[in-house]
Amino acid sequence: MSVACGVECVLLLGCSRWAWKRCTYVGSDDSETWPLATPDEFEPVPRVCRLILAVYEPDLRHPQFPPDKGYRLNPDWVLKRVTYEHTQGRSPPYLIYADHDRKEIVMAIRGLNLAKESDYKLLLDNRLGMQMFDGGYVHHGLLKSAAWLLNEESETLKRVWEETGREYQLIFAGHSLGSGVAALMAVVVMNHRDRLGGIPRSKVRCYAVAPARCMSLNLAVKYADVIHSIVLQDDFLPRTATPLEDIFKSIFCLPCLMFLVCLRDTFIPESRKLKDPRRLYAPGRMYHIVERKFCRCGRFPPQVRTAIPVDGRFEHIVLSCNATSDHGIIWIEKEAEKALEIMMENKSKTITVPLKVQKFERMQSIEKEHKDALQKAVSLNIPHAVSTADETIENEETETEAAGSDNGDSPKAKSESGSRGTNWDELVEKLFKRSESGKLILNKDSDTPQIQ
Repeated sequence: MSVACGVECVLLLGCSRWAWKRCTYVGSDDSETWPLATPDEFEPVPRVCRLILAVYEPDLRHPQFPPDKGYRLNPDWVLKRVTYEHTQGRSPPYLIYADHDRKEIVMAIRGLNLAKESDYKLLLDNRLGMQMFDGGYVHHGLLKSAAWLLNEESETLKRVWEETGREYQLIFAGHSLGSGVAALMAVVVMNHRDRLGGIPRSKVRCYAVAPARCMSLNLAVKYADVIHSIVLQDDFLPRTATPLEDIFKSIFCLPCLMFLVCLRDTFIPESRKLKDPRRLYAPGRMYHIVERKFCRCGRFPPQVRTAIPVDGRFEHIVLSCNATSDHGIIWIEKEAEKALEIMMENKSKTITVPLKVQKFERMQSIEKEHKDALQKAVSLNIPHAVSTADETIENEETETEAAGSDNGDSPKAKSESGSRGTNWDELVEKLFKRSESGKLILNKDSDTPQIQ
């Protein structure tokens, strides 16, 4: 009897300790040790959020639900708007916008539509370890959507970039479901920059707002210089490794699912998570907007922390009543705008060096953070992780490909010189088939392509 009582006491203490740690864990704990972001690097985020919101508007000249101070864009610069009628379930709606003031070409993709069956089909088209790409694992359905979008719009993007003097930045942006599509578009483009006129890596950016976990850890770290993920406080989606299809099938019982995920992850060692190559993560560099603190009521002036985390990359669910509301693009835009205003005010008060020098030093520190993250991924024995040396060699090879395309090299030669990357033509041919009219149609019945 005494032994049974002792076991019960130990079990009770263990459960109490777990419950205390889980209930006192707040969203700000994920980025507690991260440095603060600078206004220069965070400045595009509110603007990108407004462009994503603009996809929801049927008429930008007469908006129905504009954010505070409006969308602040020129409707005449919207190059293309695509709705569900055109995509036919292959991707969420999107728009292409040329910002001539800031020299940017932006492709913004909206998030999940709970009323659209086609969006659920994208989420359901995946299973653990189903799709390999570029030496890692990615979400199968989101990759197919990204490939379809690039096949549809690559010529438009290339033409606009060349017509604007090859000086503009190309930005992919998306929210929720669209964030996963945008992130994988950026990865595919990085492997095939020659298809967009040899655009340099430095001119391609992706902003994944409330990002879906869509790629394995080695890819998330590898493309941290291109992809930027924005997370508002307690947002549930970047934190749970539960497959996206299970999350949205349980959307009406999300608290129950989150509690079960917390309980399950308690018994999974961190080393096992890191060494599972099929486990998906939120992509790229993380920007965490923090506005609430433990045992403090109400919202506080938001601050933005940034890092390229390798271990502990938003691995823990936050049991919070704000876990779903923090996922909304409207709230993210408001808090990002407020955070940027605070950063600009603080910068004007404390700046003591010329802006160009400060910006140059920050660019150097960002490059060093990326190299350190790549080296840490290798030291932790993360599968398929790329060292700094390998990353440098790969960048040099892709730069050589771009230079070759400018010098008039044949497509065959470019394909052979880029053997380290994936082949966009093979990718599209495996994911799609051509109809008699020559249009690409999603090949639903084909076997899962294993592209390496």
